[in-house]
Amino acid sequence: MLHKVRGIVLKTTNYSESSVVVQVLTDKFGMQSYLINGVKKPKAKVKMNMLQSLHLLDMVVYHKTNTTIQRVSEIRQTPVFKSIPYNVLKTSIVIFLNEVLYKSIRQQSADESLFDYIFSAIAWFDENEDVDPNFHLSFLLKLSRFLGFSPNGRRRGDQNYFDLHEGAFVSRVPVHAHYLEGEDALSFISLFETSLEKIYEIKMSNRKRRFLLDKILVFYTLHTASFGEVQSHKILETLLG
Repeated sequence: MLHKVRGIVLKTTNYSESSVVVQVLTDKFGMQSYLINGVKKPKAKVKMNMLQSLHLLDMVVYHKTNTTIQRVSEIRQTPVFKSIPYNVLKTSIVIFLNEVLYKSIRQQSADESLFDYIFSAIAWFDENEDVDPNFHLSFLLKLSRFLGFSPNGRRRGDQNYFDLHEGAFVSRVPVHAHYLEGEDALSFISLFETSLEKIYEIKMSNRKRRFLLDKILVFYTLHTASFGEVQSHKILETLLG
C-alpha cells in the first residue's frame, strides 16, 4: 500500500554499486530504512544530493509491517534548501546536529510532535541568511523536551546549581562533577526557554558557548541510552572560533 509521508534524512549507507539504504525519520512511521535503487547512476531520478544530512523530503512509500527495509515510489525535496548546502558553517552545524539526532532517536513508532519540531527548526535555519552561533545549542536543549528529559528551569533563590543528572536546580553542590552554577546555569536555561527567533538576544563568548555545548552533550549522555561520543562538534568548534 502506498503512503504519502514527510521525511528527514539521518543516514545514507551504500547498499550496492548503484543503490543506497537511507534511514529517514518520517512523520507517520517514525524511523524507517528505505532502499533507493540506481541513485548513483547518471540519469537517476533520485540524486544523492537529495539524501544529505537533515534534508527535508516529501515521499510516496510502500510500507509493510515487520519489514526492516522499505521501498520508495517517489521522493522530492520540500522545501529545497536555499543556504545550508552553500554555507560551510551552516553545513557543519547540520552535520553535527544530524549526528546527535541519529544517536538520540531510536523509536520505530511515529512521534509527530518530535518530527514537526525538527522539520520546522531546520527549515527555519535554512531560511535565515544569518548564522546564529547559538542555534545548535538552543536546538538541542529544545529537542530534549521531545526526547523526555528536558531541563526544569524553576528555581528558588537559594538554588544556584543546575544538576545535569537531575535536570533541575539544587541548593547544594552535587556530589558529582556534572553540574552548572551561577551565570552558566542561567544561560543553559535561557537557551532552552528562549524561542529560536530570539536566541540572537542571548549574548555570550565563543569560549562560554563551547563550554555549554560540552555540558549539553554530557546532559544527552546522561539521559540517552548508548549515546556514545560525538565527534563532529570538534570541527564545528574550530569554525566558530
